Amino acid sequence: MDHDPKLPPYSTGDPTSFAYSTSRERWPIIITQAIDDVYRTVGSLPDNSDEDKQKQAEGKKILGELAKLKYELQHNRALTPLRDDGFDDVKVYNDELARRGNLTWLDGPWLFIECYLFRRMSTYFTTSQHWKTYDVFARQKIKSFRSSRAAVLELAARYRELITQLQQSKTHDAEAERLLFAEMCDVCLWGNASDLSLLLVLTYDTISQIQGSEARRAAEKNILVNDLPQVYEHLKSLKDQKIAERRVDIVLDNAGFELFVDLVLAGYLLASGLATHVVLHPKSIPWFVSDVLSTDFAALLNALASPRAFFETPSDEDQLRGVTPAPLEEDHVAQLDFLFADWSRQHAEGRLVLRPNRAWTGPGSFWRLPAEQPELVEDLKQGVLTIFKGDLNYRKLVGDVAWDPTTPFSEALGPLGPGSGLNILTLRTCKADVVVGLKPGEDEELRKTEGGGGDTGARKWAWNGKWAVVSFSRGT
Repeated sequence: MDHDPKLPPYSTGDPTSFAYSTSRERWPIIITQAIDDVYRTVGSLPDNSDEDKQKQAEGKKILGELAKLKYELQHNRALTPLRDDGFDDVKVYNDELARRGNLTWLDGPWLFIECYLFRRMSTYFTTSQHWKTYDVFARQKIKSFRSSRAAVLELAARYRELITQLQQSKTHDAEAERLLFAEMCDVCLWGNASDLSLLLVLTYDTISQIQGSEARRAAEKNILVNDLPQVYEHLKSLKDQKIAERRVDIVLDNAGFELFVDLVLAGYLLASGLATHVVLHPKSIPWFVSDVLSTDFAALLNALASPRAFFETPSDEDQLRGVTPAPLEEDHVAQLDFLFADWSRQHAEGRLVLRPNRAWTGPGSFWRLPAEQPELVEDLKQGVLTIFKGDLNYRKLVGDVAWDPTTPFSEALGPLGPGSGLNILTLRTCKADVVVGLKPGEDEELRKTEGGGGDTGARKWAWNGKWAVVSFSRGT
């Protein structure tokens, strides 16, 4: 708290904030889905042994705790201290809760309360004997990735073609290389399996053609801040200088198709020589429903290793509807095999690394990291670029407070801005109120658009993921 920006935080009690509807509508749904998931798992457990019965009993206890949590939330009860599950961050949460006073669910700082929600849900499992590592959101993540089949197959084909070109040719058109970097980052930014238009120009042969240019303009029209040219020049300059170690870190956001495109970006950075190593930073506990855990990385690679078993096996929903997924074509299997071999090799060689850290699931802003997690910051400074994916990471970077939207991004980073030694890039589609780096008058114009908020006092245009910001800050 002492290191956070000294501006009002967005509050669950403010009717003009997205926090208001999130806390009253979305949070109860999340808890209900968790209850449904645990109920299904408990119902599928055998009861042949004492251990089976103990696991069933623990699962029923967790169901009761989740139901109580939902009741407390919906009736705006006071937040209570977290139960000690043996991890150091429990004290961090409880100390901050004590300092903040008598907080209630529906009238307090959005960022802290939302982080507290998921950390508290985690304790129900980590304090058990048989459910310690259970991911209550795993089913949803797997379902999401399975439903992205068409986009996965399309992007896998483009990726194999691109990587093959990079491996076989030593010279490329400089403008095509710059555009290709922007295209890869755009796909990673949106991470939207339903928009295949973003996947059509990922080759040197098409990137500079008219249709490629048109696709790029369409992809960029809703990016309000776009610092990708500076980022490319930064990485290209280091490559041209033949700097031996050029590590890029990616602080991950969502699992499923978004993790898939994150790995596509990582593989491209390595193959193009814009990075010599990529470090992926997943979460350590089930977090904000869809965030990446280390187990999600393993599950994705397993799906690619056995694509027929994954994509052709009917899901529970398929079985209920009597639907059988279409078989994969041989070309599709070959393309997924290529991805699995490429990413597995990079991982085995230490060029693609996973490095979870509980700092990413702390209760507050990343302004606190230099004071509270100095070892993590020092480690990130060993790299040449840290990419923060997604809306929540952006909120944490800038403190989730009411900045004037024209505030420079580097200023809103506070101690992680210039002078920190960290080169930071955010790839964020806007799904919350806070935004910085806009031109004067731009926020006002966006509020005037359909559904933008008008004169209600709400920045509704920033709630739906239609707009994006790609912001870069040099650490020097």
